[in-house]
Amino acid sequence: MENYFVTGSSGQIGSELISFLRKKFPQKRILALDIRPKFYQESDPDFIQVDLLNSSDLGKLFEIYKPVAVYHLAAILSAKGESNPLESWNLNMGTLLNILNFSVQFRVKQVFWPSSIAVHGPIPKIPYNIQQENLEPITSYGIAKLAGENWCHYFREHYNLDVRSIRFPGLISYKSKPGGGTTDYSVEIYSEALKSHKYTSYLQKNTLLPMMYMEDAIRSIVEIMGVPKDSLKSNLAYNIAGFSASPEDFEKSIQEFIPDFHLDYVHFDPRQSIADSWPNSILDEEARRDWNWRPRYDLNSTTREMMNHLKENLQESSLS
Repeated sequence: MENYFVTGSSGQIGSELISFLRKKFPQKRILALDIRPKFYQESDPDFIQVDLLNSSDLGKLFEIYKPVAVYHLAAILSAKGESNPLESWNLNMGTLLNILNFSVQFRVKQVFWPSSIAVHGPIPKIPYNIQQENLEPITSYGIAKLAGENWCHYFREHYNLDVRSIRFPGLISYKSKPGGGTTDYSVEIYSEALKSHKYTSYLQKNTLLPMMYMEDAIRSIVEIMGVPKDSLKSNLAYNIAGFSASPEDFEKSIQEFIPDFHLDYVHFDPRQSIADSWPNSILDEEARRDWNWRPRYDLNSTTREMMNHLKENLQESSLS
């Protein structure tokens, strides 16, 4: 049986990718790796608790399991990373280099690593960003992601390692909680709308940012990993677009379900400056051309999915 590694398996993307891969590839063993035990330790026989910065321990896992593919999702996200930028850099960059090195050493066939719109910078502030435009990040997270893109390119060129990468926008999911990103409000706003019919946004009402429903994000990972290597022409990570929305846009969309829902706004939050440095929207012609990427969810369909599923979750919790 072939083995896959999913690192950061307790995180927002990792927890959902694990479930998806196990359903899609029942003939493969999908091993969940994370430094945090959480619920996996007791309920998941294929969970392995490991510090990815510990080269000795990580190397032993590669030697024992010899994974065919690695999905490396462990990271400290943008807003959380600014509270300790050096720790953010060390974890984000150190774990990636360990994964890349061991993948070469143990002849891993494919590696997936997520980048972010955080690689883009504030000068100039323009509505749309194309693939290699305005790569001037201002956060430690964005700096690490851009450096990581270049390291992935280096390992492709020098070691023929098949590394594939996507720049994700803000991700929205009803299954998993956000993990300290600048766009976390786009998840929190739905649950608060159902609980109290109001939400206090830390971003100002007209702050337009790229967003994506998690189902599209998971599908994009599987799709890019499934196309022939020669089809992928981008030297760095691929931009992919879902939709763009501001807090005010979310408010109006939610009001279709909860008419009296309303937003308040804080006077200042440090996450605003991060959001202001990112593009309003993303152009993704390269992903559409090279691997036929197409999003399926816009803001309204995302809101419908979030509201319906969160209502079900609340009803189930009240009955338990």
